[in-house]
Amino acid sequence: MTYLWVKTFHIVFVTSWFAGLFYLPRIFVNLAMIAPDSLAERDRLLLMAGKLYRFMRPLMWLALGLGFWLWLGFGVGKGSLWMHLKLVFIVILLIYHMACGRILQSFRDQRNQRSHVWFRWFNELPVLVFVTVVALVVIKPMAA
Repeated sequence: MTYLWVKTFHIVFVTSWFAGLFYLPRIFVNLAMIAPDSLAERDRLLLMAGKLYRFMRPLMWLALGLGFWLWLGFGVGKGSLWMHLKLVFIVILLIYHMACGRILQSFRDQRNQRSHVWFRWFNELPVLVFVTVVALVVIKPMAA
C-alpha cells in the first residue's frame, strides 16, 4: 500500500512541477514583449514569475525525492535502460529549471536580451521532455 501512495504523490508532484515549467516561460514571453515604459506591468509579471519559481522548487524536490524512493526503495525500473534514459531527461529538466531561475534574474536586473520569439521556442522543451518521459514510463522500451 505504501508503494501506491508514493507513486500517487510522485505523479501529483511531477505534474505540478511541470505545470510551473510550462507556465513560467510563458511569463517570460510576456516580459520580453513589454514596452520599456510599462513599469507596473513589468513589476506585476516579475512578482508573478518570482512567486511561481519559488513555488516550483519544493514541488521539484518532492517529485525527485518520491521518484528516487520508487526507484531505489521499491526497485521500479532498476537496471532498465528506459529508467536510465528517464534519468537523463530528469537531469535536462533540472538544468532547464535552473536556467529559468537565471532568466528570471536577468529580467529582474533588466539584462534580458532575448526576444519573445526565443522564449516561445524555449517554452517547448519541457513539453518534449514531458512526452518523452511519459512514453518511457508507460511503454518501457528496451525493458530488461
